[in-house]
Amino acid sequence: MAGSTHSVNNQVPPLVGYDVFSADRALTAAVERHLDPGLRDEVLGELSALGRTSGSAQVQEWGAQANENPPRLRTHDRYGHRIDEVEFHPSWHRLLGKGVSAGLTAAWDRPAGHLRRAAAFLVWTQVEAGNGCPLSMTHAAVPALRTDPELAAEWEPRLTSMVYDRELRPAHLKAGALFGMGMTEKQGGSDVRANTTSARPLAEDGTYELTGHKWFCSAPMSDGFLVLAQAPGGLTCFLVPRVLADGTRNVFLLQRLKDKLGNRSNASAEVEFDGTWARRVGEEGRGVRTIIEMVAATRLDCVLGSAGLMRQAVAQAVHHCTYREVFGGKLADKPLMRNVLADLAVESEAATTLALRLAAACDDGGEQERALLRIAVPAAKYWVTKRCPPVAVEAAECLGGNGYVEESGLPRLVRESPLNSIWEGAGNVQALDVLRALQREPGAFDAYLREVGQARGADHRLDAAIKNLLTELADLEGVEGRARRLAERLALVLQGSLLVRFAPPQVADAFCAARLGGDGGAAFGTLPPSLDLASVVERARPVA
Repeated sequence: MAGSTHSVNNQVPPLVGYDVFSADRALTAAVERHLDPGLRDEVLGELSALGRTSGSAQVQEWGAQANENPPRLRTHDRYGHRIDEVEFHPSWHRLLGKGVSAGLTAAWDRPAGHLRRAAAFLVWTQVEAGNGCPLSMTHAAVPALRTDPELAAEWEPRLTSMVYDRELRPAHLKAGALFGMGMTEKQGGSDVRANTTSARPLAEDGTYELTGHKWFCSAPMSDGFLVLAQAPGGLTCFLVPRVLADGTRNVFLLQRLKDKLGNRSNASAEVEFDGTWARRVGEEGRGVRTIIEMVAATRLDCVLGSAGLMRQAVAQAVHHCTYREVFGGKLADKPLMRNVLADLAVESEAATTLALRLAAACDDGGEQERALLRIAVPAAKYWVTKRCPPVAVEAAECLGGNGYVEESGLPRLVRESPLNSIWEGAGNVQALDVLRALQREPGAFDAYLREVGQARGADHRLDAAIKNLLTELADLEGVEGRARRLAERLALVLQGSLLVRFAPPQVADAFCAARLGGDGGAAFGTLPPSLDLASVVERARPVA
């Protein structure tokens, strides 16, 4: 007999069955702004199709299933043979296949490839962020491989393929391939020059035998890996195939999978190399220089991934508060909640606008854009990824106790939110990279000033922030201890400049007041109440 003690009311419908891309006004505006008009219909149609897929109940369920059923390590088969394989839930493979077919590894030779991929990556992250790791590394491996034209000719068509082939077999027999990465070791962490994995040259030119241990190897089920090891000529980059051309397994001993806070659908492993066959990529002793473009690409993906997580958190919060009634009215209409939602929305839009601007710079390829990326990518990676955890936590609080329950999806976003700040160089590494760009590449700061200078005179708080930044940079005494402060200010001023130029006035006004003008508190929901906060919240509302 059905219970009759209460009726279910005032509950919020699930946010499903909508176009994740088209419902994001900040994202769609950024894509259209940077897109060649001749590509508009093609790209917007492509992204809207992915948005509808991402917002569907079926694909959202796949994301939940992949997260709830993490990968399992199988070191041996039933007969005792060493196999070193990782088993994934079928939903993981469905998601990864959708991501590959959506072009998330195919940016390098498509018109507006980086822009359209960046928007797609931001959308797809909102389904389940774990499968973004192999997609990101496969995408980012291309520029590293291009240092060796022969290797690039062999591998690039596989990596940029829009076909997902999950079978573990020789790469030349596959319609598409994925790449992973293994740089970190127990003793080194971010100091990759302290790596101890050794590379002994073999008889065939360019081939080596690797011996050593990698403490973090991302996506160990991939077809190939870029790793760093000490060759006779110094630290060098190598390509390690998972399966050799003759069909035999390369020596790739999976010792264990990491038990992680978030990103649980993705596997991260400890790997032993013991006579492992590898092909050199680039020259001996130039491993860091060879792999640096891969690192830059994955760092930009950290910005995009965090922007995607923030957008989904804000969308869920605004959606909930739009439907939930409290004290005689909609929760979103209550002045204090409206302030919280608007503050979160401003943070999300600033992250999205900056991320897409950097992606567009990758497509441009000009000298000034490359110089801008040199300083803007580490600054953005530092700041945007730092903002993701407090946004996710505050958004969960907007749902009250419901936001603390797994079924809401917010706990998964909260657990995922710190990852991008740690991966590909934590905060201090990014801040120090900003310093290196300032000190060694004056063209980088010149490009930055030209970019932010396009908004000069449009907002007095932005003008004052630019002036204060120049004053701070004029005094480089003890600058390393101020590196985080500088990275933060560089990112905030750049975000402010972009919003003043391109965002609706109410969004730019709120950002400049709270982030640049000092008229806001340390917590979200402390915007000046005199601003047009209702319009900011409405802009962030996902229309299902």
